[in-house]
Amino acid sequence: MPLITFKPSGRTIEVPAGTELLRAARDAGIRIDSLCGGKGACGKCIVKIISGYADSKSLGKLSAVSVAEGYVLACRTKILESDITVEIPEQIGRSGGKFTDAAEDKTLVRQELFPERWEYDPLTVKWRVNVPQPRHEDGLSDLDRLTRQLQFEWGKKDFLYPLSVIRVLADTLRAENGLVTATIIREKERYSVIRLEPGDTTVNHHGIAVDVGTTTVAVQLVSLHLAEIVGTKKDYNAQVECGLDVISRINYARKPGHLDELRRKVLDTINSLTRQICDDHNINPETISDAVISGNTTMVHLLLGLNPEYIRIEPYTPTLLKTPYLSAEEVGIAINPNSWVYISPSVGSYVGGDITAGFLCTDLAADNEEISLFIDIGTNGEIVIGNNNFMMTCACSAGPAFEGGGIDCGMRAAIGAIEKVAVEPVTGICKYWTIGNVKPMGICGSGMISLLADLLLTGWIDAAGKFTRKKKSEAIKVDGRNASYIMVSAKQSATGREITISESDIENIIRAKAAIYSACALMLNQVGMSFNDLSSIYIAGGFGRFLDLEKAMIIGLIPDLPMEKFHYIGNSSLTGSYMILISREFRKKQLDLCKKMTYIELNTEPGYMNQYTGAMFLPHTNQKLFPTVKTKLDQMRQKQR
Repeated sequence: MPLITFKPSGRTIEVPAGTELLRAARDAGIRIDSLCGGKGACGKCIVKIISGYADSKSLGKLSAVSVAEGYVLACRTKILESDITVEIPEQIGRSGGKFTDAAEDKTLVRQELFPERWEYDPLTVKWRVNVPQPRHEDGLSDLDRLTRQLQFEWGKKDFLYPLSVIRVLADTLRAENGLVTATIIREKERYSVIRLEPGDTTVNHHGIAVDVGTTTVAVQLVSLHLAEIVGTKKDYNAQVECGLDVISRINYARKPGHLDELRRKVLDTINSLTRQICDDHNINPETISDAVISGNTTMVHLLLGLNPEYIRIEPYTPTLLKTPYLSAEEVGIAINPNSWVYISPSVGSYVGGDITAGFLCTDLAADNEEISLFIDIGTNGEIVIGNNNFMMTCACSAGPAFEGGGIDCGMRAAIGAIEKVAVEPVTGICKYWTIGNVKPMGICGSGMISLLADLLLTGWIDAAGKFTRKKKSEAIKVDGRNASYIMVSAKQSATGREITISESDIENIIRAKAAIYSACALMLNQVGMSFNDLSSIYIAGGFGRFLDLEKAMIIGLIPDLPMEKFHYIGNSSLTGSYMILISREFRKKQLDLCKKMTYIELNTEPGYMNQYTGAMFLPHTNQKLFPTVKTKLDQMRQKQR
């Protein structure tokens, strides 16, 4: 079999001839991003063959010059009979992500929405118990004596013990003369003792809250004794290299063995982050006795190894919406294997537990009648509208544009990403700011919104996102019917290539913003309301955390409303998971609110396309909906006369 060598890592692997190069790289443990799921559409899995030959169909997506230099798309290249050496370029945006500490995220949510002290009530408790010493002829086993003492203190319910606890029971009872700490899961009809330790270890009681996002995963270690956050770690979901959005992942999972691969990738991410936090705080992961996981419906299916195929096919039916309690061992979470794992329930094929956990951080979960709007802007856009009496929810396919997908020079919000732009009105040349204040590698979502808003305000693009041909700028390059804008020259960029944005890129961004705005407008229309009827708008998600509201309003991503109505709440999925972890009352509230929610499937909603078409301009075809933006545009035009 041919031998494949990957540089600069030096890893090698033998594979049969005909193997896809992308598959060979993954089997060798080499990470190559393929945002479209290996369909050859995104053009991001570029590698260079530096010796040997392969069968590649990259021409067309890559230029003839690039192909002649040895560059290929890994997903469109198959191994021949000969050995080859492949160079893996640095993946743009792979490291240095602009991740925030969850403690910072928590402060974004008003403190009155958090559980009161009396509500702190985790699912598992650690209970100190003095077990009587054995006596001659009492006829009691060690297990009998432990159970009797627990029933004396807790009541006559049944107590269950896994074999792992029974195995250590004898030595544990005798280590501290009968003083032990039992970790107990409280069920309605019975109790389960999942861990037994000698002495009093009640203060050493921890759980984890987990947000499984399409792009990122966050794990939070929580002291269940004090209901305090001990530490937080975040990283990219390792599934990203198999597809940037949920549809790409669903398509990827259809191939033999790929569903299990996706499951292992997200578990590896969760478990790695958990180990890192535990190492930082000198905690044994096996002592963690509780876990709450929140993620969208597809992410939950992939985490559990469930076939997600029918989520994308009408009538869009998932395997499950509400997941029963599962053990950590069953799921594959590397904590106490007997711990229960609670997974936040979904309410539809594209509105999952990240949303039902997230709205606990808003007035939607409070006892008032004011109408609020909740928007989670990420790889997908999920929206909830309502109050304590009713809730309506939907998800829109915003696409991966704001995460860098489908944009030639797009990237995630990582070191080297352009995050802010200012366009000079006369020359059209822009100033830019990058994450980390380093040489630019590409542009992320917040930078795209900033750029489009300034290009519109300065008159260099029109409402359709087309560059003007009436005036000239060194930054605008016109090629026949197409035009692009040069943000950074090849000499100034970190990649040695120009960083540009084309009219087709702008069209993708407009599609993404139109999907979110029109979904919000449709739901309000369904209940006979307008944006002006909203008391609060909550913006969640990693992307929303760094959104410039004024610029987002100018392009029509969010409604034209007073700024005081908008509230950032950061990673609400993680914060909501924390609230559920420490409070059984909030688990109950989450389930009760889910019952009130009406899920709208936009794919089958006839009025959605009308709303969407209207939003396919900057900021909108109906400028009366954006009076503040219209005033700014009118003022700009007057200055240019």
